[in-house]
Amino acid sequence: MDNRAEVRQFLSSRRGRITPEQAGIEPYGGRRRVPGLRREEVARLAGVSVDYYTRLERGNLSGVSDSVLDAIAGALELDRAEHDHLYDLARAANTSGRKRAASGGAASPSKVRPELQYLLDAITDAPAFIGNNRLDIVAANTLGYALYSDMYRNPSRPANHSRFIFLDPRAHNFYTDWDRAANTNVAILRREAGRNPHDKGIAELIGELSMRSDEFRTLWAAHNVRRHYAGTKFFQHPVVGLLELNYQVLGLEEDPGHTLTVYPATPGSPSAEALKLLASWAVTENIVETAQAQVGS
Repeated sequence: MDNRAEVRQFLSSRRGRITPEQAGIEPYGGRRRVPGLRREEVARLAGVSVDYYTRLERGNLSGVSDSVLDAIAGALELDRAEHDHLYDLARAANTSGRKRAASGGAASPSKVRPELQYLLDAITDAPAFIGNNRLDIVAANTLGYALYSDMYRNPSRPANHSRFIFLDPRAHNFYTDWDRAANTNVAILRREAGRNPHDKGIAELIGELSMRSDEFRTLWAAHNVRRHYAGTKFFQHPVVGLLELNYQVLGLEEDPGHTLTVYPATPGSPSAEALKLLASWAVTENIVETAQAQVGS
């Protein structure tokens, strides 16, 4: 990912969404040619010179201090995910060429440590999986494979959330609100790209999706980012029907770039009963063996 271009487009897109009225300042200078704040207005709100802010928005975050980043984030009314993304972009801008080269070729493992698979297998009442920063599923428990059984019917490997959402027509039925799922997926992927700007796998995935999906290309151009750690999701599973599941995402400190996601249902709810049916179906259909065989193919 081109860091300077990303910085330029991210800052200008955040500036363009805020009006002077929203920022609590008096418009000045006659007719406005931009929909949001002008550069000089952001600079005034952040307490920096116009020349300095212009340099930042042109993509040069080299040497910028945390206090300036915080001031810019405040002026642009960035939320927590956007604030973190700005820090990630600054960190990338200040990484040496040697470190960039070292980080650029690292590949996420296609398998997890046995201990993590034991952990997944110990979770028997909820779908659970481990994903990497490219949004691949690298391991799952029985219900995890069963929940995403349609994803494993796709010949593309490894199983990947982004490819499924944007390139597999079945995703439009699986997600009860496909637009929301697509927006969230792109926002997560952009945040990961900001945190791992030299990851070749992420860059290749973004390039593939941009070439093959008009929807992805449009959403990617919005430069939205999102934190995604807890909430509720709805799925229309082809076997057991509607599932309303809570989700929790936990970082795995000993396995950088990997997260554990668990989807428990509310006890006693229709979705909890549906998960029991899904577990029975998974055993009958040998879902785990089928999915693992496909992963290895």
